[in-house]
Amino acid sequence: METLGKLFGSLAKVKIMKLFLSNADIAFDNEDISKRTKVATAVLRKELNLLSKVGLIKKKIFFKEIKKKVKNTKTKQVQILVTKKKTNGWALDEKFPYTSALYNLLVNMAPLNSSSLIKRLNGAGKLKLVLVSGVFIQNPDSRVDILIVGDNIKTGSLESAIGVLESEIGKELRYVVLKTEDFKYRLNIYDKLVRDILDHPHQKIINRLGI
Repeated sequence: METLGKLFGSLAKVKIMKLFLSNADIAFDNEDISKRTKVATAVLRKELNLLSKVGLIKKKIFFKEIKKKVKNTKTKQVQILVTKKKTNGWALDEKFPYTSALYNLLVNMAPLNSSSLIKRLNGAGKLKLVLVSGVFIQNPDSRVDILIVGDNIKTGSLESAIGVLESEIGKELRYVVLKTEDFKYRLNIYDKLVRDILDHPHQKIINRLGI
């Protein structure tokens, strides 16, 4: 990732390009781009303008879904109200001549090496098994991208780590988190989800369970 940042001028630019290349049919406004790439607004504007000038992205008006929590005064239950708002944003320009080459370089290459993944996830708890598939091995048919098994998992720390990974990879990750006892039980009863993950292509980053 650092090498790509040097090659393209900044890590921020690489993250933004990955986001659009990995979501070719989706438009984003500045707020969403900043949130998903974790790039500061001031830096974001500069990079977006540059990418627009070279033709990789284009301006687009689209309807954005806005989710708002609403509490029912009678039932006291919280409901999610979804509305749509017309907004200005950006999308990948399908006419850009080097999209395929950039996709192969930035998206098809291995997103992160094992040591980088371990470094980002280590603070989440006592990890016993970390298995990657999907986007990490260019296998779109995988049910998940990451399986995490461990104990004393800190939800906040894990979600933060996953968010960082998503900002570097350019797309949302499908992940499953299981306690060690729960994983072993599912393994013994041939749980479909666990078997689907283990029986298909994957890589074990941490394996303290001898799986």
